[in-house]
Amino acid sequence: MKPESMTRHSNCQAPFASMFSGTSMPFGTAKPFGSSMLVLAAFAGSMMYATAAEDYESAPYEVLKKDGDIEVRRYPDLMLVATGSKMDSQGGDGSFMKLFRYISGDNDADQKIAMTTPVFMQGDGSMKDVTMGFVMPGKVVQAGVPQPKGDGVKVRKRPGGTFAVIRFNGMMTGELARQKESELRKWIEGQNLQTADRVDSAEGAKSVDDAKSSTAVEAASYDAPYVPPAKRRNEVLVRLNDDAATQPEPK
Repeated sequence: MKPESMTRHSNCQAPFASMFSGTSMPFGTAKPFGSSMLVLAAFAGSMMYATAAEDYESAPYEVLKKDGDIEVRRYPDLMLVATGSKMDSQGGDGSFMKLFRYISGDNDADQKIAMTTPVFMQGDGSMKDVTMGFVMPGKVVQAGVPQPKGDGVKVRKRPGGTFAVIRFNGMMTGELARQKESELRKWIEGQNLQTADRVDSAEGAKSVDDAKSSTAVEAASYDAPYVPPAKRRNEVLVRLNDDAATQPEPK
């Protein structure tokens, strides 16, 4: 199976103007989502800056195994621009707008940077702090990612690795995310795969700028809230030990 490169998705319309409208979105470590809850408040519809005709680059990955809605993927290193958010803020702390301003030119190159998919949400072990990250386009990474001007916005690396991923449609509610994580973990166990608590290089990280990786569980959203729930692409990702990597499945 061929790798998915930095492809463009024309159906991801203004994908993150409001990632999870009117819903709660949990994030955790290797523990189930039910152990902690992060509520993301809706962002205003006025932030929808893109047109229906625009396409978006998507983070590349290679599919190693596919079983219905579940895949084992290998991701390369990704460069993200990220900002911290407090769990208790319920997403109403302006974190999205910090990142939006960055890609709108609030960086040391005064460079406008194209939106990409997905938006990754990652939490630390205590779930007191989370980060929201935009993936940097491939061309920007090759040329050098400009440094942010805004406070609390950092450029960081999301280390590549092997992930079990479950893809699903619908409204990204906390209940649905917990259900899908549980489903994914049961599948992982049935496949005798080993999950990773977190990437070693992230141990001891105290802030978004020195945290080089995520915890073992991430969530990803690809679509704007006005996309009908039945057509939305959502994912929950669980990082696996690299020893669990397999060869790509044949075509």
